Amino acid sequence: MKSQVILLKCDTYDRKKIYEELCWGIEQLGGICRFVRPEEKILLKPNLLRKAEVDSAIVTHPLVVSEVGRILKEAGCSHLFYGDSAGVGSMERIAEACGLADEMEALEIPMADFNESVLISYPEGKMARQFHIARGIRETDALINICKMKTHQLERMTGAVKNMYGCIQGLHKAKGHTKYSNAESFARMLVDLNQFIRPRLYVMDGITAMEGNGPASGTPVHMGVMLISTDPVALDSVCCALMNLAPELVPTNVQGEKMGLGVWREEDIEVLTRDGRLTTTQVREYFGKVDYDVNRGKEVRRLWRQIRWLSRHFQRKPYIVESRCIRCGICVEACPVEGKAIHLNKPAAPVYDYKKCIACFCCQEMCPKKAIQVK
Repeated sequence: MKSQVILLKCDTYDRKKIYEELCWGIEQLGGICRFVRPEEKILLKPNLLRKAEVDSAIVTHPLVVSEVGRILKEAGCSHLFYGDSAGVGSMERIAEACGLADEMEALEIPMADFNESVLISYPEGKMARQFHIARGIRETDALINICKMKTHQLERMTGAVKNMYGCIQGLHKAKGHTKYSNAESFARMLVDLNQFIRPRLYVMDGITAMEGNGPASGTPVHMGVMLISTDPVALDSVCCALMNLAPELVPTNVQGEKMGLGVWREEDIEVLTRDGRLTTTQVREYFGKVDYDVNRGKEVRRLWRQIRWLSRHFQRKPYIVESRCIRCGICVEACPVEGKAIHLNKPAAPVYDYKKCIACFCCQEMCPKKAIQVK
């Protein structure tokens, strides 16, 4: 059978419209009771990357999260929690800044514990054999992944598969970038993580998405869609169609299919809309943005990788736009490399040591002023 992805048209962040579309979409997959039971402890996992205005498209919109919560409440689920492990800052402040805290308080959904970690063995993992999981994840029975449609400098796009990295607690997220230091190994680790936690359902907020220098310094772009699926790879592949990005260029798609998490090929995916069934090619034609600003460049060939002294001159690297930099030092804090690959050099802008840089782009991801670009 083909993997089903539900594509919902939703032009604005209108509470009633979001609720109606989510209800219809979930019903097409068998209804919410197919995925959870009322007595279970259920965690809503949005993308809460860092403190940001909701219109910046950095975080999952609070109305999408709250309306998923409302649907669960109406189904009799009373043991609900929400949370994410932020890249910079506390989850509490991020939730307050974007309005999510107020939405969850109105529904009486408390915040889960993401301050402590639990080391869990996963011998079945193909890349990762253990994870430092946030305690709040470990103490729940089921997880619903509510991700954001954005570009990403390491994996090209971030969606359903990548959003699960927020289940890794605190500093262990940064350490993961040094252990899995290229896009392919990082993608394989993410696939292991998805297979370990096994979210019951994946929902993507693409009403306002992010293009360009994502996942935190890009440009908001109106796409007017939400996606729902039980297959995160298929969902991300439909997202690629909307971005006019070949899905085989995204490491989490390719590794996800190889490792049995899901499928990315058009012939294996069926997209369902209120107007009927579509292929991913039709999704791109009817709903996609042809000029979506995303990295479509081909990956460096394996032969060039082997000639390391030459290949590093052609790798993508972060750099500082000095006119935007406020010398706050967040980029230095975010660097996971031992001894740091970037150093604060006041009153001048930070300076990179590219011999140490592993091109994980954590610095670019955390910069609050969009002062770090990639070239």
